[in-house]
Amino acid sequence: MEKHLYCILYPINALVGSQLDPATFARHFNAGSSKYYSGKLIFADVDINFRNPFFPIERVLEQVVPHEDGRPKATKYVATYRVLENIDFEALGLLHISTPEGYILSLNSAPYQAQHQPGLVRVFAEISPINMLVLSDYNFIEFASYITNPENPVGAPKMFYTQIDLDIDEFLKELQNNPLAPSPIPEVHPSLLRDGILEIQRVKTKHTKGLSMVNPLWKISYRRIRHGFMFASQEKVRFYPMPSHDEIESTNYRFWKNM
Repeated sequence: MEKHLYCILYPINALVGSQLDPATFARHFNAGSSKYYSGKLIFADVDINFRNPFFPIERVLEQVVPHEDGRPKATKYVATYRVLENIDFEALGLLHISTPEGYILSLNSAPYQAQHQPGLVRVFAEISPINMLVLSDYNFIEFASYITNPENPVGAPKMFYTQIDLDIDEFLKELQNNPLAPSPIPEVHPSLLRDGILEIQRVKTKHTKGLSMVNPLWKISYRRIRHGFMFASQEKVRFYPMPSHDEIESTNYRFWKNM
């Protein structure tokens, strides 16, 4: 049976060996594992030949063998600590995002080419190894440099994150007309969101504002993902663009229906 290396990015950060293909691995994580979990799963293929002295990959892969009854080995953990920090971006293959039902959408990396309007306030969802929501007037690529800066006390050497789509002007207008309007961001009070946006707009030297200590990605639809997903360090980035909703519907209907 073919062996795989997967870097899990959500809901935990871990490097695991497995004999399951990506689709079966996603279903196992949500339905077949003895470790109960129900929710989104995000993981990436890692080149089976990737090696780093930080990880005992060779020793663990030797243990990725079928069970006595012939069932494939589903997961054998290599590490759960400082994983992303020690993964080479060049070793990453497809990025798989899974619904709670186990349907996956596999994304290819591509050059980042989006154009940005300067000064807009955006909502960034840090996914791994830090899991927070942040408001910022940095654009998608500028945020990479900020969050991986070694002088940043709330950053990390490498980060995996995305941007949550939010029409700021429409939100502020709606909240002004209806103070009881629900928040467009789960687990974040609308008045807190409003105050953070206004603070960044008002204070020109302030570029970020923490919004939540926990990123509620489990409650946010994949339809809200803007641009795609980014792996970032100070030296390089690796971007995985999100296809349009129409493209997903036409090529992966089950995922689209549950995304």
